[in-house]
Amino acid sequence: MTASIELPTGYQHPAVPALLEYLRDVTAELGIGLESCTLDHDSPVSAYVALDTRLPHYPDRDVALLWDEERGWAAAIETHSGEDLIVLRYLGDEVVPSPLRVARFVTALHEDDHTVGRPDPARLRPAGDAGALAALLRRPAAAR
Repeated sequence: MTASIELPTGYQHPAVPALLEYLRDVTAELGIGLESCTLDHDSPVSAYVALDTRLPHYPDRDVALLWDEERGWAAAIETHSGEDLIVLRYLGDEVVPSPLRVARFVTALHEDDHTVGRPDPARLRPAGDAGALAALLRRPAAAR
């Protein structure tokens, strides 16, 4: 089930409260708010964060960050035809990196810095264990 962050959603995945806190921290670090986010409670749990910027190589395309419980963060651009997003890079080594690392990833995208992130996805953990996911999301930023 995909739902806006601020609207009641009925069924709620057990890790969603921890994911909301994590997204609140990430969006604050990016200088945007939770109104830029949507969640998908199906497995794998995932989030979409719309960014207010454009990338130099794609000046006419909207940019978004995607997060899921298996692969962590990815950066993508919107298509003009309503098809799936085009993933440009994956942050790649942690499912729940610190909000500062996510912000640095976004900065690297804008600077066309390919030393941050990776071009291919890496499955970092299996989906489905809600308790383990919630614990991972609740770790203090200093421990990430």
